[in-house]
Amino acid sequence: MSPGRQNRKGKMMFMPLLGTVSLFLAVVVGVPSQEKKRVHHHGDLSDHPHDDDHGYQFDHEAFLGKDEAKTFDQLTPEESKDRLGKLAGRMDTDGDGLISHSELYQWIKHRQNRYIQEDVDKQWTEFDLNNDGLVSWVEYRNKTYGYLRDEKSADVDEKDNYKSMVARDERRFKAADRNADGAATKEEMTAFLHPETHKHMQDVVVTETIEDIDQNGDGLLSLEEFLGDLTSPEDGETEPEWVKMEKEQFVEFRDMNKDGVLDASEVAEWILPGGIDHADNEARHLLQATDKDKDKKLTKEEILANWNMFVGSQATNYGEDLTKRHDEL
Repeated sequence: MSPGRQNRKGKMMFMPLLGTVSLFLAVVVGVPSQEKKRVHHHGDLSDHPHDDDHGYQFDHEAFLGKDEAKTFDQLTPEESKDRLGKLAGRMDTDGDGLISHSELYQWIKHRQNRYIQEDVDKQWTEFDLNNDGLVSWVEYRNKTYGYLRDEKSADVDEKDNYKSMVARDERRFKAADRNADGAATKEEMTAFLHPETHKHMQDVVVTETIEDIDQNGDGLLSLEEFLGDLTSPEDGETEPEWVKMEKEQFVEFRDMNKDGVLDASEVAEWILPGGIDHADNEARHLLQATDKDKDKKLTKEEILANWNMFVGSQATNYGEDLTKRHDEL
């Protein structure tokens, strides 16, 4: 992935200060297959582009969970294969010795759901200061921004930035607070911290996206704004080919009414494509790529023969997971 594209992804993180909503890059049906898109999506399969020609990090994180992928970076190939063999047994929920598409799909969904739940659980104890089973807006604001509230020591820019961050989080908190009582249940807190997983939060996600890119404050994204943080070429430097492709995507697919800018509905189509189940797509991709005898099921041998695609030396934190009881499965 190019440095420009990495920079773009970094700038486009939508987040309360302690509750980062990750970005998902994926190939999406209905547009050219090589397009790498920013997409908020349930489960957040990976932060990496899905391009098997340049590595399998997307597949590793999708299959085994994004946070846990770091542990396998430290494993030898032999250790990775050994642990993958044990995982194959866990995926085989009907005990027939084969991994079907359904079993692989459910495994991927489980991994992504666990990532979100663990993130929420971790932060819940930080914010529920009075242990009443609710997180009020005041609790969240004070815990997150309390250290920024000494206005005597802050300059004008710091004050404005503080007010902007608080206002943005408060808007998102109110959208997540379905009964408008000023306090979030754990389910409402999940919507606040991971708005991409909840349909009623989509307008907030779109609004935050536009705010992050819109430079002139007109609520629309021009081509220049769309490309704004992709690259800053030096004088005489040739424009990278991938930037040309991004321009083509904007003109041919993103700007649907051809008025030269993206409005809120077009941004929504861009970052929140409906009807696409990326966990299902990934399960099909892994199955098709590794099913040697084309019986639409995977044996343990077929999985291990393609261990680099599933885990390689960079997959998931099953070091501790394999030593735990697995009653949740």
